[in-house]
Amino acid sequence: MSDAAPASGEHRPHPWRYARALAAPLLVWGLLAVALAEPVRTWLRGEDSYDEAALQEWLEESRGFRATLPEMVETYLLRIHQEQARADVPIERENLRAAAAVERENIRAHLESLGVPPTKMYSGQMPLFPVIYRLQVRFDGLPAGPLPPITWDSELPSHASQYQQMDYRIHPHAIVTLRYQLHAYNKRQRIEQEHSARLRWLGLLAVAATVIGAAWTILLQRREHRQELQRKLAREQVNAAERMLLRQERRHADTERQLLEQRLATQAAERHALEMRSQLYANVGIMAGSYAHNIKNLLVRPNDLLRRCLEVDGLTNDQETMLHEVRQTLGTVTERLQQILRTVRRDPSRSEPTRLDLNDVARDMERTWKDLARDKWKLELSVDLTEGPLPLEGDASHLEQAAENLLFNARDATFEMRNQLRDAARKNEQADAAVRRQALIDAAAWRGRVLLRTRRESDSIVLEVSDNGAGMSEEVRSRCTETHFSTKRDNAIYEGHSTGMGLGLSFVVAILNHHHAALEIDSTPLKGTTFRLRFPSLAAERTGSPLASEESG
Repeated sequence: MSDAAPASGEHRPHPWRYARALAAPLLVWGLLAVALAEPVRTWLRGEDSYDEAALQEWLEESRGFRATLPEMVETYLLRIHQEQARADVPIERENLRAAAAVERENIRAHLESLGVPPTKMYSGQMPLFPVIYRLQVRFDGLPAGPLPPITWDSELPSHASQYQQMDYRIHPHAIVTLRYQLHAYNKRQRIEQEHSARLRWLGLLAVAATVIGAAWTILLQRREHRQELQRKLAREQVNAAERMLLRQERRHADTERQLLEQRLATQAAERHALEMRSQLYANVGIMAGSYAHNIKNLLVRPNDLLRRCLEVDGLTNDQETMLHEVRQTLGTVTERLQQILRTVRRDPSRSEPTRLDLNDVARDMERTWKDLARDKWKLELSVDLTEGPLPLEGDASHLEQAAENLLFNARDATFEMRNQLRDAARKNEQADAAVRRQALIDAAAWRGRVLLRTRRESDSIVLEVSDNGAGMSEEVRSRCTETHFSTKRDNAIYEGHSTGMGLGLSFVVAILNHHHAALEIDSTPLKGTTFRLRFPSLAAERTGSPLASEESG
């Protein structure tokens, strides 16, 4: 059916083909009509154009009070502009206003002189006797707004059929409207005869153009008919070859579709394998980078103690105690490094779970970091532990590092809060010096607080790390667990604190996932943050109770 459809329409007329053939001559006629429109209009009007040009010349060159009308209009507009520019000087403004009134009256007197006597001699021709009914100068386009027109009226009785009207722009901001009537011997009869002759010539040209267009159309129709017969014969010869090519193309398309489906399946399998490898490498990188991140934090204390020892002349008991503490801390660093190496060499998802007490993890955190937090960070670290043990199955090293990451985040939040208080005190320009100084003292004395709290909730046990720091906005809270996302990078506030890598919280999430635990975050800008680690209790795991792992807003 599809092959027979074109053949059934072969005998239908195709008017668009004739229109396409006529496009060229029609375009030529259109261009000629546009080009000749103004000359033909001027030709039909005859001497009217010449008369208007003569009147325009008369308006421009006639002098009254030793000035032409354009010069007088220019002077009047200049006075108006000067009057508006000197609005702040009343005396000068009144003088300029009086000068403008004089110029306006001169223009009106000049219009009257043009209208009386109404005589104009054309050079080399018979004199014309124009009757001037009205002369008016209108102003437009002025920045300060329109001005009232200047009008001279002859008060002669007239009707619209008796006079002609001409608008002539004599100045960029002034138009002269002239109502007039020209008289000459036998002028009207001669103009009507010439106009009739010109209309006859235009009619003859239109008839000739119509005849030529009709002849051209007939010739095009005959040529198009012959071409249509030739196309019909050619189409019949080509149809068989087209049907054969169509069948071949369909078979080729089926083959290509099968090859494409196979290629897409292969690419999907390769992409899935690549995603699995990328996820594995990302987990390993997060673990290794987070371990290195924690080691940098551990080096802060021994470096500080060594600095303090070097500042003292001679060793005392306190110095010996500090040196022992340095040695103990460096031992912890070495042990942690060994843990890093072991973790990197094995599958990150495989930890070494043992039976732990969540209260012991919190106590170890307080014992390890309380003194450094008080002396160096200006931070009060305290614990609020529930009664009785909170047993869980987990990797002790991993849980310690997760808790330490949350502690370091709390430390950075208190640093930022203290700096915001200082900036607010400095920027309070409305307060006097004493109030601002007291605000700076209060900001410097402000101390951060971090509370480690444990409790039991139904079938889970919870460790909370709460601080009174700067808090987080909703956008930051929703993205803070993304890998390499950080608001501290390249920030001078955190210089020297090994922050800004964007690995801490992502490492915490990875550890909690391996322990079947969840991280919940509650935070309000300038009111602190609470990180809540929710672990399944051993009793819940034995009974198979599920643990909600969704993060709360």
